[in-house]
Amino acid sequence: MAGKIEKSKGKVKVAVGSLTGNKELESEGKIDRRTGEAKEKIGRVKRKVEGTAEKAERKATKAIDKAGDAARRK
Repeated sequence: MAGKIEKSKGKVKVAVGSLTGNKELESEGKIDRRTGEAKEKIGRVKRKVEGTAEKAERKATKAIDKAGDAARRK
């Protein structure tokens, strides 16, 4: 969410800077926009890693449960 806000804020700064001829504000807006895009990408990667870790945990738990069941049957 923070990435989207920063990206939007950057777009506004770029537009205002462009309209007013304020190159510094325009450049600042471009930096904000790119920072927001990076934060969004980091968020997507983080969610993907967390999902993969959860899947691995479930598989490990199933394997441990199966091993325990097999040991009890002996």
